[in-house]
Amino acid sequence: MRPLRFGLALTLLATGCMVGPDYKKPDAPASPGFKELSGWKISTPRDGIDKGAWWSVYHDPELDRLERMVEVSNQTVKQFEAQYRNAVALVGEARAGLFPTATLTPSVTRGTIGGGGGGGSGGGSGASSGGRGPGTIYSVEGAVSWDLDVWGKVRRQVESNVAGAQLNAADLANAKLSAQATLATDYFDLRAEDSLEQLLRETVAAYQHALDITKNQYHAGTSSSADYVTALAQLQSTQAQLVGVGVQRQMYEHAIAMLTGHAPSDLTIKPGRLASAVPVLPPGLPSTLLERRPDIAASERQMQQENALIGVQIAAYYPDISLSALGGFEGNQLSNLFSVANRVWSLGATGTETLFSGGARPAAVEAARATYDQYVAVYRQTVLTAFQQVEDALSSLRILEQQAAAEAIAVKSTQKAVEVTLNEYRAGTVAYTSVITEQALLLGDQQTALSVQQSRMVESVALIEALGGGWDASELPGERKIKDANPIFP
Repeated sequence: MRPLRFGLALTLLATGCMVGPDYKKPDAPASPGFKELSGWKISTPRDGIDKGAWWSVYHDPELDRLERMVEVSNQTVKQFEAQYRNAVALVGEARAGLFPTATLTPSVTRGTIGGGGGGGSGGGSGASSGGRGPGTIYSVEGAVSWDLDVWGKVRRQVESNVAGAQLNAADLANAKLSAQATLATDYFDLRAEDSLEQLLRETVAAYQHALDITKNQYHAGTSSSADYVTALAQLQSTQAQLVGVGVQRQMYEHAIAMLTGHAPSDLTIKPGRLASAVPVLPPGLPSTLLERRPDIAASERQMQQENALIGVQIAAYYPDISLSALGGFEGNQLSNLFSVANRVWSLGATGTETLFSGGARPAAVEAARATYDQYVAVYRQTVLTAFQQVEDALSSLRILEQQAAAEAIAVKSTQKAVEVTLNEYRAGTVAYTSVITEQALLLGDQQTALSVQQSRMVESVALIEALGGGWDASELPGERKIKDANPIFP
């Protein structure tokens, strides 16, 4: 019993000793507020952002239908989901090192043991031989071996793998957010193409009307055939432009099909107008951004994963201690195999220490520390990039809002100029080239206004993505949940 007590004492000792640095979250760059918010009042959406389904702020049923397909069918998201499950399984694999390994080995052996014999010559002496016949040996043996985690090497590995699983969970959330934001961007680009097609149809109708006027003026003898030919050329050029709109639209539709896990032939999106309302979410304080972005959470978990591996390498300096026990029965008669006389057992304890490794151990520790420092820099750079992306989106939205207001005024003014110039042409006071000039200016202004609105919608998606899309670090699976996914007994 003494060896067992000794082993128990070692086990209790092991639970209180872990070499290597305990993880402490490093400082990250911070800012009291976002610079681009200065002097700009954001119109907050009436119902805010729906946690998880962030696209609900656009109030578009078709967009909602498409976005919900991403989590279910997007193959990139499925890839990251499988990586997360693999990371969770690795936690169970590492945690198994904390427990003893038990085996049971029943066996049956049939064999013979050779004997010796001798003989002589002469008067009637005979030869003699001796030996033993075949025999059977039965045995049932159980063995237990336990590598004691005295220095916390296994526990540090478990800590690292738990952080790795959380990292993969954050990567999964980031993959979903990225795919959803890409889909929303493609969707609004597609709607912009629909709106452009509608604008060109209306423009073709207006140019057809102008062509009829030049035709009537020509037949009345008040204008030359050059005016009619010029109006016809303008109409045909715009008709050709209208046909070309379908090329880019189909590409956006195909991209959306891919993001939703469908073949392009399986998804058709009905035409619709680009939304006129642009929801802009308040970004909050920069400090909250660290908890709202999955890529920042992934980078932070990477640091803890690498920090724990420093302890794994430091533990290599200390001896490995293991306990072993064997017990069972062995005999040549199955009927009385399990008798005291046939009992076999052994107990053992071993310790192994590397005396010389040619500098491998200190190099491994230094490499682990350097890797940790590398990911600290990556973490801080990720935070800075997040601040930049929010500031970029805010400045773009603020400037585009001002540009949209200016373009709206320009469109109204040019529309009035087209009406006036066309009436003057009817009255014969201006040449038709003046009408062509004003019509071209109007179409250009209308296309610019549409392009600005498209950019505003896309930038609003970029801002939501930069803010984490409603995600929060509290959604990461905790250590207990990860370990519960790997029960000790199946």
